Amino acid sequence: MLVDSHCHLDFPDFAPDLDAVVQRARRAGVGAMVSICTRVSRFLEVRAVAERYPEVACSLGVHPHHAADELEQATVDRLVALAGHPKVVGLGETGLDFFYEHSPRPQQEESFRRHLRACLVTGLPAIVHSRDADTETLDILAEEGAGRGLTGLIHCFSGSAAMAERALALGLCLSISGIVTFKKAAALREVLAMIPPDRLLVETDAPYLAPIPHRGRRNEPAFVVHTADMVARVKGVEAATLAEQTTRTFFRLFPKAGALFGSPAGAAPCA
Repeated sequence: MLVDSHCHLDFPDFAPDLDAVVQRARRAGVGAMVSICTRVSRFLEVRAVAERYPEVACSLGVHPHHAADELEQATVDRLVALAGHPKVVGLGETGLDFFYEHSPRPQQEESFRRHLRACLVTGLPAIVHSRDADTETLDILAEEGAGRGLTGLIHCFSGSAAMAERALALGLCLSISGIVTFKKAAALREVLAMIPPDRLLVETDAPYLAPIPHRGRRNEPAFVVHTADMVARVKGVEAATLAEQTTRTFFRLFPKAGALFGSPAGAAPCA
Protein backbone atom coordinates (compact mmCIF):
# COMPACT_ATOMS: atom_id res chain seq x y z
CA MET A 1 0.00 0.00 0.00
CA LEU A 2 1.07 3.56 -0.77
CA VAL A 3 -0.22 6.78 0.74
CA ASP A 4 -0.52 10.04 -1.19
CA SER A 5 0.10 12.36 1.73
CA HIS A 6 -0.74 15.57 -0.15
CA CYS A 7 -3.24 16.18 -2.95
CA HIS A 8 -6.03 18.66 -3.67
CA LEU A 9 -9.07 16.63 -4.65
CA ASP A 10 -11.48 19.52 -4.09
CA PHE A 11 -9.87 21.56 -6.87
CA PRO A 12 -11.99 22.13 -10.00
CA ASP A 13 -9.43 20.18 -12.06
CA PHE A 14 -10.98 16.98 -10.65
CA ALA A 15 -14.66 17.93 -10.74
CA PRO A 16 -15.46 16.18 -14.05
CA ASP A 17 -14.07 12.74 -13.09
CA LEU A 18 -13.31 12.55 -9.38
CA ASP A 19 -14.83 9.08 -9.00
CA ALA A 20 -12.56 7.78 -11.77
CA VAL A 21 -9.52 9.51 -10.22
CA VAL A 22 -10.12 7.76 -6.88
CA GLN A 23 -10.75 4.43 -8.62
CA ARG A 24 -7.47 4.70 -10.52
CA ALA A 25 -5.67 5.39 -7.27
CA ARG A 26 -7.20 2.27 -5.73
CA ARG A 27 -6.11 0.15 -8.71
CA ALA A 28 -2.58 1.59 -8.43
CA GLY A 29 -2.33 0.45 -4.80
CA VAL A 30 -2.83 3.85 -3.20
CA GLY A 31 -4.76 2.94 -0.08
CA ALA A 32 -5.03 6.38 1.51
CA MET A 33 -5.00 9.99 0.35
CA VAL A 34 -4.96 13.27 2.26
CA SER A 35 -6.83 16.04 0.44
CA ILE A 36 -5.27 19.29 1.57
CA CYS A 37 -7.20 22.43 2.50
CA THR A 38 -5.82 25.76 1.27
CA ARG A 39 -8.56 28.08 2.55
CA VAL A 40 -10.66 27.86 5.71
CA SER A 41 -13.46 29.36 3.64
CA ARG A 42 -13.41 26.22 1.46
CA PHE A 43 -13.10 23.71 4.28
CA LEU A 44 -16.67 22.41 3.86
CA GLU A 45 -15.91 21.49 0.23
CA VAL A 46 -12.63 19.81 1.24
CA ARG A 47 -14.36 17.91 4.02
CA ALA A 48 -17.17 16.81 1.70
CA VAL A 49 -14.67 15.08 -0.59
CA ALA A 50 -13.15 13.26 2.37
CA GLU A 51 -16.58 12.19 3.61
CA ARG A 52 -17.45 10.87 0.15
CA TYR A 53 -14.59 8.36 -0.10
CA PRO A 54 -13.38 5.96 2.62
CA GLU A 55 -9.79 6.20 1.33
CA VAL A 56 -9.64 9.99 1.67
CA ALA A 57 -8.81 12.04 4.76
CA CYS A 58 -8.34 15.79 4.76
CA SER A 59 -6.55 18.67 6.42
CA LEU A 60 -7.65 22.12 7.56
CA GLY A 61 -5.62 25.19 6.81
CA VAL A 62 -4.72 28.32 4.87
CA HIS A 63 -2.03 28.32 2.19
CA PRO A 64 0.38 31.26 2.59
CA HIS A 65 -0.89 32.65 -0.72
CA HIS A 66 -4.27 33.26 0.93
CA ALA A 67 -3.06 34.31 4.38
CA ALA A 68 -4.13 37.94 4.08
CA ASP A 69 -7.63 37.14 2.82
CA GLU A 70 -8.26 34.39 5.37
CA LEU A 71 -6.54 35.75 8.47
CA GLU A 72 -9.77 36.91 10.10
CA GLN A 73 -11.31 33.45 9.72
CA ALA A 74 -8.24 31.44 10.70
CA THR A 75 -8.08 32.09 14.41
CA VAL A 76 -6.50 29.50 16.67
CA ASP A 77 -9.85 28.79 18.31
CA ARG A 78 -11.59 28.27 14.97
CA LEU A 79 -8.86 26.01 13.66
CA VAL A 80 -9.04 23.92 16.83
CA ALA A 81 -12.83 23.65 16.66
CA LEU A 82 -13.00 22.65 12.99
CA ALA A 83 -10.11 20.20 13.38
CA GLY A 84 -12.25 18.07 15.68
CA HIS A 85 -13.92 16.44 12.68
CA PRO A 86 -12.85 12.78 12.45
CA LYS A 87 -11.64 13.13 8.86
CA VAL A 88 -9.23 15.99 9.69
CA VAL A 89 -5.80 14.44 10.28
CA GLY A 90 -3.50 17.48 10.03
CA LEU A 91 -3.37 21.28 9.98
CA GLY A 92 -2.22 23.08 6.86
CA GLU A 93 -1.22 23.69 4.19
CA THR A 94 0.43 26.51 6.06
CA GLY A 95 3.86 28.11 5.97
CA LEU A 96 5.68 30.80 4.03
CA ASP A 97 6.00 31.61 0.33
CA PHE A 98 8.38 34.46 -0.35
CA PHE A 99 8.71 33.56 -4.04
CA TYR A 100 5.27 34.80 -5.11
CA GLU A 101 4.35 36.82 -2.00
CA HIS A 102 0.66 36.80 -2.88
CA SER A 103 0.14 37.77 0.77
CA PRO A 104 2.40 40.17 2.68
CA ARG A 105 5.06 38.52 4.80
CA PRO A 106 3.68 39.66 8.18
CA GLN A 107 0.27 38.10 7.44
CA GLN A 108 1.91 34.89 6.22
CA GLU A 109 3.95 34.67 9.41
CA GLU A 110 0.96 35.37 11.67
CA SER A 111 -1.15 32.74 9.89
CA PHE A 112 1.68 30.22 10.13
CA ARG A 113 2.10 30.80 13.86
CA ARG A 114 -1.64 30.40 14.45
CA HIS A 115 -1.62 27.04 12.68
CA LEU A 116 1.33 25.83 14.75
CA ARG A 117 -0.36 26.91 17.97
CA ALA A 118 -3.49 25.04 16.92
CA CYS A 119 -1.32 21.98 16.24
CA LEU A 120 -0.05 22.11 19.81
CA VAL A 121 -3.60 22.29 21.17
CA THR A 122 -4.98 19.49 18.99
CA GLY A 123 -1.90 17.26 18.76
CA LEU A 124 -2.23 17.23 14.96
CA PRO A 125 0.83 17.53 12.72
CA ALA A 126 1.59 20.66 10.72
CA ILE A 127 1.66 20.41 6.93
CA VAL A 128 4.21 23.04 5.95
CA HIS A 129 4.77 24.84 2.65
CA SER A 130 8.07 26.68 2.27
CA ARG A 131 9.33 28.44 -0.84
CA ASP A 132 12.23 30.88 -0.84
CA ALA A 133 11.81 31.08 2.93
CA ASP A 134 13.88 28.20 4.32
CA THR A 135 15.44 30.05 7.23
CA GLU A 136 12.31 31.95 8.21
CA THR A 137 10.15 28.81 8.04
CA LEU A 138 12.47 26.81 10.25
CA ASP A 139 12.98 29.70 12.66
CA ILE A 140 9.22 29.94 13.25
CA LEU A 141 8.92 26.17 13.63
CA ALA A 142 11.70 26.25 16.21
CA GLU A 143 10.21 29.20 18.08
CA GLU A 144 6.68 27.83 18.24
CA GLY A 145 7.44 24.14 18.66
CA ALA A 146 10.68 23.81 20.60
CA GLY A 147 10.19 21.41 23.48
CA ARG A 148 6.42 21.38 23.05
CA GLY A 149 5.96 18.20 21.06
CA LEU A 150 5.13 19.82 17.73
CA THR A 151 5.11 17.35 14.83
CA GLY A 152 4.81 17.93 11.13
CA LEU A 153 6.31 17.70 7.70
CA ILE A 154 7.78 19.89 5.01
CA HIS A 155 5.60 19.08 2.04
CA CYS A 156 6.93 18.89 -1.51
CA PHE A 157 10.45 19.06 -0.14
CA SER A 158 13.02 20.24 -2.68
CA GLY A 159 15.39 22.13 -0.42
CA SER A 160 19.07 21.97 0.39
CA ALA A 161 20.93 19.47 2.54
CA ALA A 162 21.23 22.18 5.21
CA MET A 163 17.47 22.68 5.25
CA ALA A 164 16.88 18.94 5.44
CA GLU A 165 19.32 18.55 8.33
CA ARG A 166 17.74 21.37 10.30
CA ALA A 167 14.19 20.12 9.63
CA LEU A 168 15.15 16.63 10.75
CA ALA A 169 16.79 18.04 13.89
CA LEU A 170 13.46 19.72 14.70
CA GLY A 171 11.76 16.32 14.47
CA LEU A 172 10.03 16.97 11.16
CA CYS A 173 9.43 14.57 8.31
CA LEU A 174 10.02 15.38 4.65
CA SER A 175 7.55 14.59 1.89
CA ILE A 176 8.84 13.98 -1.62
CA SER A 177 6.85 14.89 -4.72
CA GLY A 178 7.16 14.16 -8.44
CA ILE A 179 9.91 16.77 -8.69
CA VAL A 180 12.34 14.02 -7.68
CA THR A 181 11.74 12.31 -11.06
CA PHE A 182 12.65 15.39 -13.12
CA LYS A 183 15.92 15.28 -15.06
CA LYS A 184 17.16 18.53 -13.48
CA ALA A 185 16.48 17.30 -9.91
CA ALA A 186 19.89 15.67 -9.36
CA ALA A 187 20.56 17.90 -6.35
CA LEU A 188 17.29 16.83 -4.72
CA ARG A 189 18.14 13.18 -5.31
CA GLU A 190 21.48 13.73 -3.57
CA VAL A 191 19.71 15.21 -0.55
CA LEU A 192 17.14 12.41 -0.60
CA ALA A 193 19.92 9.85 -0.30
CA MET A 194 20.84 11.23 3.15
CA ILE A 195 17.31 11.41 4.60
CA PRO A 196 16.53 8.54 7.03
CA PRO A 197 13.90 6.21 5.56
CA ASP A 198 11.68 6.53 8.63
CA ARG A 199 11.36 10.29 8.06
CA LEU A 200 10.16 10.13 4.45
CA LEU A 201 6.71 10.37 2.92
CA VAL A 202 5.61 10.57 -0.71
CA GLU A 203 2.98 12.79 -2.29
CA THR A 204 1.63 14.05 -5.59
CA ASP A 205 0.53 17.64 -4.81
CA ALA A 206 -2.06 16.81 -7.47
CA PRO A 207 -3.17 18.37 -9.73
CA TYR A 208 0.33 19.88 -9.87
CA LEU A 209 3.83 18.47 -10.48
CA ALA A 210 3.03 15.29 -12.35
CA PRO A 211 6.06 12.97 -12.27
CA ILE A 212 7.79 11.53 -15.28
CA PRO A 213 6.34 9.80 -17.38
CA HIS A 214 3.25 12.02 -16.96
CA ARG A 215 4.97 15.40 -16.73
CA GLY A 216 2.92 18.12 -18.39
CA ARG A 217 -0.38 16.39 -17.63
CA ARG A 218 -2.79 16.89 -14.75
CA ASN A 219 -1.34 15.02 -11.80
CA GLU A 220 -3.47 12.59 -9.77
CA PRO A 221 -2.95 10.30 -6.75
CA ALA A 222 -2.37 7.17 -8.86
CA PHE A 223 0.83 8.75 -10.17
CA VAL A 224 2.45 8.67 -6.72
CA VAL A 225 3.71 5.20 -7.70
CA HIS A 226 6.22 6.82 -10.06
CA THR A 227 7.53 9.12 -7.35
CA ALA A 228 7.79 6.19 -4.96
CA ASP A 229 9.67 4.14 -7.55
CA MET A 230 12.26 6.90 -7.97
CA VAL A 231 12.61 7.33 -4.20
CA ALA A 232 13.12 3.55 -3.88
CA ARG A 233 15.85 3.60 -6.55
CA VAL A 234 17.66 6.48 -4.86
CA LYS A 235 17.43 4.74 -1.47
CA GLY A 236 18.52 1.40 -2.95
CA VAL A 237 15.48 -0.57 -1.80
CA GLU A 238 12.69 -2.49 -3.47
CA ALA A 239 9.52 -0.59 -4.31
CA ALA A 240 7.53 -2.74 -1.89
CA THR A 241 9.94 -1.92 0.93
CA LEU A 242 9.71 1.79 0.21
CA ALA A 243 5.90 1.58 0.18
CA GLU A 244 5.91 -0.15 3.56
CA GLN A 245 8.38 2.36 5.05
CA THR A 246 6.56 5.47 3.85
CA THR A 247 3.18 4.09 4.90
CA ARG A 248 4.48 3.39 8.41
CA THR A 249 5.92 6.90 8.56
CA PHE A 250 2.58 8.32 7.48
CA PHE A 251 0.73 6.57 10.30
CA ARG A 252 3.35 7.59 12.85
CA LEU A 253 3.04 11.21 11.80
CA PHE A 254 -0.75 11.17 11.35
CA PRO A 255 -1.99 8.98 14.23
CA LYS A 256 -5.56 10.18 13.78
CA ALA A 257 -5.51 8.49 10.37
CA GLY A 258 -5.18 5.13 12.08
CA ALA A 259 -8.83 5.27 13.11
CA LEU A 260 -9.79 5.87 9.49
CA PHE A 261 -7.55 3.47 7.62
CA GLY A 262 -6.14 1.06 10.21
CA SER A 263 -2.49 1.76 10.99
CA PRO A 264 0.06 -1.02 10.45
CA ALA A 265 1.43 -2.89 13.43
CA GLY A 266 4.29 -1.09 15.10
CA ALA A 267 3.42 2.36 13.83
CA ALA A 268 4.01 4.20 17.07
CA PRO A 269 3.60 8.00 17.23
CA CYS A 270 6.56 10.17 16.16
CA ALA A 271 8.80 11.46 18.92
